[in-house]
Amino acid sequence: MSSPEAALTPEISPESAPGAAPEPAAPRARLLSQETRDIILNGLWKQNPGVVQILGLCPLLAISNNVVNALSLGLATTLVMALSSGSVALVRNFIPHAIRIPAFVLIIAVLVTMVELAMHAWVPALYIVLGVFLPLITTNCIVLARVEAFASKRSTSHSVLDATMMGLGLTAVLVVLGSVREAIGKGTLFSGIDMALGPVAKDWVIPLAHDYSGFLLAVLPPGAFIGLGLLIATRNWLQEERPGH
Repeated sequence: MSSPEAALTPEISPESAPGAAPEPAAPRARLLSQETRDIILNGLWKQNPGVVQILGLCPLLAISNNVVNALSLGLATTLVMALSSGSVALVRNFIPHAIRIPAFVLIIAVLVTMVELAMHAWVPALYIVLGVFLPLITTNCIVLARVEAFASKRSTSHSVLDATMMGLGLTAVLVVLGSVREAIGKGTLFSGIDMALGPVAKDWVIPLAHDYSGFLLAVLPPGAFIGLGLLIATRNWLQEERPGH
């Protein structure tokens, strides 16, 4: 049985003992590398916001009727997530805990407004198509969730990486869902790409079938629910086929 004096004495590890050799740099570098890999894997696969966390369904289902719209909204959301997480990580120690949520929303709203004005200036046609879903990024639970759960507690670099990977994971789901819905619903890929890249891109639309009359259900909201359900089922099946990943 240990004495009271021993219980109050802090344990000194060999690394922290006086005269001990400094910790080698290689293990620390490997640890950081593993943490970075975990953040990337979580965002793209293990905790994908679209098919695992099932967050942000409103834009996911409404805008994913073609590839161009899905990719545009996904990249805009990713940019906002990266900027907001980096900003919150920088100022988190100056924000009182009691008002952190309103402060986070205010930061996100400012960044969303900047992205919205930039799209309005440079790609006005695409801005009109995305419409209300651009300002709604402010209240997207994916953005606020990563800011609250990760950026408010971690370093700036890891916060930006986490937000970027989560945004790219959502973008990947949007693009896959948009590709499937556009291919089945219209028989094309990249329809409307000229709205983002100008008239020169009109010939970049890829027709998948000649004389295809389309399948209306695929581009309507019910088609989005069915497509997302199939993507979630596919992801769960792949996860079961690869145990331990």
